[in-house]
Amino acid sequence: MNKQIKILLVDDEKDIVEFIKYNLELENYQVITAYDGEEALEMMPQHPDLVILDILMPKLNGYEVCKKIKANVNYQNIPIIFLTAKSSEIDEVLGLEFGASDFIRKPISPQKLVARVKSNLRKFEVNDPPDSGNAKEILNAHGLDIDIEKHIIKVNGTEKVFPKKEFELLSFLVKNSGRVFNRETLLQNIWGTNVYVDDRTVDVHIRKIREKLGSLADLIETIKGVGYKFREY
Repeated sequence: MNKQIKILLVDDEKDIVEFIKYNLELENYQVITAYDGEEALEMMPQHPDLVILDILMPKLNGYEVCKKIKANVNYQNIPIIFLTAKSSEIDEVLGLEFGASDFIRKPISPQKLVARVKSNLRKFEVNDPPDSGNAKEILNAHGLDIDIEKHIIKVNGTEKVFPKKEFELLSFLVKNSGRVFNRETLLQNIWGTNVYVDDRTVDVHIRKIREKLGSLADLIETIKGVGYKFREY
């Protein structure tokens, strides 16, 4: 990779920021920092390649920051890692629902953090969705139109914004309409085999996709005890 990767690190504890910044810079990452939620949003026009975000912060908490970043079409494909002392399952689920790609509990060793950073950067590298075939392929099904090349999805003629992983997951299911996939298979195909992501990630992404599909939401069927499929067409 030729360009230097830029990481936005956001935490209100300056000693933690300096410690993490030092270790990331040892890996040749460019690190820019912010110490509260509002400052984090002010740094986004610098277009970081990845954001590491605490949850409990002044002015705007991490959930609010994540939500605002993902709502901006210019930043929605930037991976966000929550690095936080909050440790309950609901905290992690909320983080994923707001669009984070990973959730890490403090404390974590610098080596493990760097490994997770690298893993998330790999997940969001620009490449075609799994089994996408011809890059110019356009999928049409039941009022749903997916333009693979232009990364555009229209629902009953109205364009909807789908972040990268939601786009890939929906495209994969549509391309394989009628086939049932368990969560493990979907994780392997969309997130890869060397990435730390649990089964709830699939459920969260499916729920968000269904919300955007609106009246077409039931095209994605839940097969109880197995997984998901897209209705055959």
